[in-house]
Amino acid sequence: MSFDDEIDTLTHDHVYLGKRHDENARRTLWVVLLTAVMMVAEIAAGLAFNSMALLADGFHMATHAGALGIAALAYRYARRHATSGRYSFGTGKVGDLAGFASALVLGIVALGIAWESVVRLLDPSPVAFGEATIVAVVGLIVNIVSALLLGHGHSHGHEHDHRHDHGEHGHEHDNNMRSAYLHVIADALTSVLAIAALLGGRYLGWAWLDPAMGIAGAAVIAVWSVTLMRDTAAVLLDATDKALEAEIRALVEGPGDARIRDLHVWRVGPAAHAAIVSVTGTTRAAVCERLRPMHEIEHLTIEIG
Repeated sequence: MSFDDEIDTLTHDHVYLGKRHDENARRTLWVVLLTAVMMVAEIAAGLAFNSMALLADGFHMATHAGALGIAALAYRYARRHATSGRYSFGTGKVGDLAGFASALVLGIVALGIAWESVVRLLDPSPVAFGEATIVAVVGLIVNIVSALLLGHGHSHGHEHDHRHDHGEHGHEHDNNMRSAYLHVIADALTSVLAIAALLGGRYLGWAWLDPAMGIAGAAVIAVWSVTLMRDTAAVLLDATDKALEAEIRALVEGPGDARIRDLHVWRVGPAAHAAIVSVTGTTRAAVCERLRPMHEIEHLTIEIG
């Protein structure tokens, strides 16, 4: 039997970008601009008013501006090279690479914020609570606007796709959009912590609350960083989608005449998976027909032998 007879690839189009790729790219670019402007304002105000919570929020926003910029560039790069043929399975995972990079940088910055906050906690210095609070509130408003801009694309990215009756695995996991969205949400959280610290210092005299909130914010950022790093690394390392693997086995082996010898299932884009199925006991046509309802599998290779 020839190689061509043994292997049947059903799909040759390797463009696996998300359905809302271009829309998400535009939303991300707007948020980059908003974040960059507010970043400069918060850092300047933190230095002027000697607020560690405000500085932490400002530098945190600086990392977000950089990460969001990476996300915007990733969308552009993925679109530009989607049909170049340079990448075997297209550019669908460029967003995951961008998400992993931004998560790594954010984790390092979290350590820096925690260190500086501990220094301020041990060696307190006066803070202009009133002025710093105003800037922090403005920062929170910018975060809310940014979250609303990104929220539409993020929410749709997690809707169920009911195009078949064998499960609900057709989610569009755009980790690039998720990265941008979580950056903004984390920023909003640190803004809230900064405001609470500044109000506590102004009205209750709790000067220690300002650096303490810096430490709390750093911890939240670190947890978020590790979570996103873990999820994007799984995609970059072609981790097996266990739910899809089980579904393929059930569909192919269900009639009882076939046995899967080898099976590989991995994600190649926000809503696209590839699979290699090695089967004995049946024909290619039969396997194709049994797997036809699985719209998540955009690139299917069948080996018979």
